[in-house]
Amino acid sequence: MEYRNLGNSDLQVSAITFGAWAAGGWMWGSTDRKEAIEAIRASYDVGVTSIDTAPIYGQGTSEEIVGEAIRDISRDKVQLLTKFGMRWDLDSAKGDFAMHTKDNNGKALDVYRYAGKESVIYECEQSLKRLGTDYIDLYQIHWPDSTTPISETFEAVSRLIEQGKVRYAGVCNYSSTQMAEAEQTVNLVSNQVPFSMVNRSIEVETVPYCIGHDKSILAYSPLQRGLLTGKIHPGYTFQEGDHRASSPHFQPAFIEKTNVLLNKIKPIADSKNASLGQLVLRWTIERPGITVALAGARNAQQAIQNAQSIDIQLTMEEIERINQLVDDF
Repeated sequence: MEYRNLGNSDLQVSAITFGAWAAGGWMWGSTDRKEAIEAIRASYDVGVTSIDTAPIYGQGTSEEIVGEAIRDISRDKVQLLTKFGMRWDLDSAKGDFAMHTKDNNGKALDVYRYAGKESVIYECEQSLKRLGTDYIDLYQIHWPDSTTPISETFEAVSRLIEQGKVRYAGVCNYSSTQMAEAEQTVNLVSNQVPFSMVNRSIEVETVPYCIGHDKSILAYSPLQRGLLTGKIHPGYTFQEGDHRASSPHFQPAFIEKTNVLLNKIKPIADSKNASLGQLVLRWTIERPGITVALAGARNAQQAIQNAQSIDIQLTMEEIERINQLVDDF
């Protein structure tokens, strides 16, 4: 495994980080708790020391699963990355309305993007309990909240850092302008944003900003939620409750176009005795500005395959060949 520092900090994380959204079941149809725990442990056994989760993933389920999975691992051997600012449990509406959704039991929920000071402090305490730890390595706001001043939000995070409950602050889905404003209150080490071969919008503004200001980028959905594994074809049947069924990236025309691209890069994967997914993950962490690729897994086999993508060695010519095909997409 390769380990990289986040921004200008001394926090080292694995270049392939376990993404625990699907482990929580929410928006992915369901979860098998035992298999999710086994996936995290198998991932750790092959060098993936960093785990990214969030309270909203299964309304606490993902964090609980992560906590259980690492219970017998020395705390200083793993890096816990979690988030705040997506509230489903408020007494009344606060912040920006995010979505109507359902929990894993089918109960209707309204979710709000809210990052008021007292809410940030409360969420941290809840996450610490679910994770079974006394500190969080990287604490990230999940989405911007237009109703709360950025300074107020990160004053709360600064307090948590002073108290030793949080080591470093990060953001998710922030623009460069929002990052710069947050930086006036706290040192940010990272921005977690969507990035994949078929979704490269961050390269316009976010990547140059992060490179110029020594901030790491944690790329989420680098496999475009499974699309770039080559296992999705037009007519693919998703489980009930799987959000991908209505996503633009999973409509027949886009799937067909993506599979044409994948067929063109497959010979490179074959030459490395690697799967398409493994090649895509390796390419992702070779991109300028990308520090980490977050890769989810529903079972141990998937987790191990994701981790083994680090073993692929790409020549400059092969990287340029893939880049050209991606540019032509």
